Amino acid sequence: MNAVTIGEAALDMETLVEISRKGLPVRLSEKALARAIRARALVEKWVMEGRAVYGVTTGFGALSDVTIPGEDARTLQENILMSHAAGVGAPLPEEVIRATMVVRLQDLAQGYSGIRAETLSALADLLNSGIYPLVPEKGSVGASGDLAPMAHLALVLIGQGEAYHRGQCMPGREALAVAGLQPVQLEAGEGLALINGTQVMTAVTALAVHDAVRLSRTADVACALSLEVLMGTNAEFDRRIHRVRPHPGQAAAADNMFRIVQDSAIISSHEDCSRIQDAYTLRCSPQIHGASKDALGHVRQVVETEMNASTTNPLIFADTGDFLLGGNFHGQPVALAADYLCMALAELANVSERRIERLVNPQLSGLPAFLVEKSGLNSGFMIAQYTAAALVSENKPLCHPASVDSIPTSANKEDHVSMGTISARKARAVLENTENVLAIELLCGCQALDLLTHGRPGLGTQQAYRAVREKVSRLDRDRPLSPDIRAITELIKSGEIIRRVEAAVGRLN
Repeated sequence: MNAVTIGEAALDMETLVEISRKGLPVRLSEKALARAIRARALVEKWVMEGRAVYGVTTGFGALSDVTIPGEDARTLQENILMSHAAGVGAPLPEEVIRATMVVRLQDLAQGYSGIRAETLSALADLLNSGIYPLVPEKGSVGASGDLAPMAHLALVLIGQGEAYHRGQCMPGREALAVAGLQPVQLEAGEGLALINGTQVMTAVTALAVHDAVRLSRTADVACALSLEVLMGTNAEFDRRIHRVRPHPGQAAAADNMFRIVQDSAIISSHEDCSRIQDAYTLRCSPQIHGASKDALGHVRQVVETEMNASTTNPLIFADTGDFLLGGNFHGQPVALAADYLCMALAELANVSERRIERLVNPQLSGLPAFLVEKSGLNSGFMIAQYTAAALVSENKPLCHPASVDSIPTSANKEDHVSMGTISARKARAVLENTENVLAIELLCGCQALDLLTHGRPGLGTQQAYRAVREKVSRLDRDRPLSPDIRAITELIKSGEIIRRVEAAVGRLN
């Protein structure tokens, strides 16, 4: 397995996902190690001179005016990790921990933190070892960065805290020993360098927006299938409509759905019907889906910028021999983007649930009630629509922006915080809800297609139908639907539906 080099080129989202989910190893570039050595030499010089440098020879936060004697430098760095490891809640998933470690390495490899090359290498070794620190998901206010979760992560480097190895949770020192690694003895400034930054919120948001881009394409597939079985028209996908309102996402969604239903005999069969216009959930689908696509593009841009930023404090500039105290650790850019991501995803779920309602309602669909024969004896997809409605409703409070809140911390010195990690975690929850809603729409669309007695679906919808039917059979009589929904949600997560559709109609936008 080829290692990904950290510290030479910018880190993109696809590479982050490959490392986080597929276990690609990493290696630090020689340039990254050289930058770390140059910056570290300055830190050691300032320590010898007795210079007051925040977090290196002073306390932290509201205690920054307390000078720490040189002989206590190591204790200070260990204390910051122990005192800041105050997180609560369920552990963050393994993929998030790996992504966090990668983004932290990318930050530190730029040489602005003053961390030693040895400590930087130890963090890379920890990632490659298959050891994943246990990091509670709650406790970060997003400034100064993700202090609490990053402290839990960094504790394992020094042989403390807890970690998972091959699914087993154990003390950090024991996990290091199992992997043949030694605890790190931190020197002046290194504890702060390891925890001061936005890496947790960035990692969570990065994985969520990566999946959201795939999900937006899945939404186009589900909508195209619903449009066919609801006897909609593909006229709303005409390029001329979208050329005169040139939002890129809108044009992309229209083009996707036009190609997905290409050669549909179902659509052709009702070209001369009396219906004048489709409902908004069909007719305005390019505009609705497209707005979410544009939002996702903006979020991705913000997150990839943050993935390649240096967000620690102080920042060491080895070329000029200076250090500067600033606020790059403040999570506001990611917080706003993650809140926007929540809304973009929730709208895909909102419009999908309304199409589900049209599919199961015989007065709107012209199909058997709740998409099952012998309705009454069978309830069919009645409660699946309830589930979709519940998930959509759950998304609404999750879309309240965490970034508009702020609670002062550190004796009011940190008097505005971003709540960015809360925004990121909310986005992940909305993503999961939306995946389930779209799974239900695909199940309903395929069931409706089975109930139609004539017509060949479009090139793309044929492939989506086949992918679904390989996992879930037609519903002839009532059965528990939860396993069916779960199976199609996993199919969505795997990207298999998109791969099959793209093989037939070309790459989706």
